[in-house]
Amino acid sequence: MAGTIILDRDGNSSERSPHMWRAILSAFCASLIGIGLARFAYTPLLPAIVDAHWFEASTAAYLSAANLAGYLAGALIGRPLAARFSTIAILRITMALATFTFFACAYPLGFAWFFAWRFVAGLAGGTLMVLAAPTVLAHVAPARRGLTGGAIFMGIGAGIAASGTLAPLLLQQGLRQAWFGLGALSLLLTAAAWTGWPRGENAVGQPAQSGHAPRTASLRALYAEYALNAAGWVPHMIFLVDFVARGLGEGVEVGALYWVVFGIGATIGPLLAGHLADRIGFGAALRTAFLLEAVAVALPAGVMGQPWLIASSLVVGAFVTGTVPLVIGRIHELLPHHPAQQKRAWSLATVWFALFQAGAAYALSFLFAQSGGNYRLLFVIGSAAMILALAIDLIANRSGPRR
Repeated sequence: MAGTIILDRDGNSSERSPHMWRAILSAFCASLIGIGLARFAYTPLLPAIVDAHWFEASTAAYLSAANLAGYLAGALIGRPLAARFSTIAILRITMALATFTFFACAYPLGFAWFFAWRFVAGLAGGTLMVLAAPTVLAHVAPARRGLTGGAIFMGIGAGIAASGTLAPLLLQQGLRQAWFGLGALSLLLTAAAWTGWPRGENAVGQPAQSGHAPRTASLRALYAEYALNAAGWVPHMIFLVDFVARGLGEGVEVGALYWVVFGIGATIGPLLAGHLADRIGFGAALRTAFLLEAVAVALPAGVMGQPWLIASSLVVGAFVTGTVPLVIGRIHELLPHHPAQQKRAWSLATVWFALFQAGAAYALSFLFAQSGGNYRLLFVIGSAAMILALAIDLIANRSGPRR
């Protein structure tokens, strides 16, 4: 049951439930499983998959893209499913489905089999991304949603760090055992989250819609920026560990350590980004993020030494998760007092994000194969996408209406 909701003197609601932490934990686990493990655990396993001759390097990269295509499908069907069925039931089913994909991927029964289950893993992750956080945030007072959202999306970084830490240890027992181990972890997290979801879709009262017109042009610019960010992250998300392990010849263990650094950045990113936005505003925080990302994504192309690669992994990892609360906050800035449109805008932003990320994954995988394994070209393209996102934001901010 959700806790008792009361209104303060300003008409804002506050949550007094002693069980609210369970709901936050459930959403944290959903982010950890759906994104942190179901998507990102594949990255540190990719070199081992190639070395074990399960698939060729170029084919394995296409399997990464299958997960992103599934994520797009999940982002598209998440809200329609929630409109027809119980949101809590959908969240439970998708977490269980994501868990099952780990056990299915332990058996290399051909490209079609593996492609299908990587797609299903992405489908579950996209659905969880669209539904999990809004389900919990609907029960949290507006003044506390920033910190709560940061705590929820820390699950993504925790999953990345866990996969980077556990994968090398599990791989010592074998590739199949590594998939089993990740599946067991996901199963435990699903059980922990099972009964923690809040009941009631709209527990927190929303203010009435005001006469402010939505800033449509600025929203469209935001969708484009978020989509370009998604494309710009692909070189790190898919090729970082393989670049270090095989491109630089450092081996799987060293490559996994960089993935742990990436995960550490992804774990602390939401809280740091939220704190920055509280000080300078969500729009300015996004522009700062785009600038830092453009530099960080380009660093591996120069390969200027281990410290710079560590910095690149840390910064990009931080903004992979940190950009999410920034975009949500920016949507709320552009659509003040329009709660229904805020949810719709977040769903659209997630769809565009997934579309560009899946498209970039396929395109860069194709380019990687055609260029004979040119990793540096991929990072240059990723940095260019970040620069374009910054340019769009600067143009939209200059030409758009002043608040």
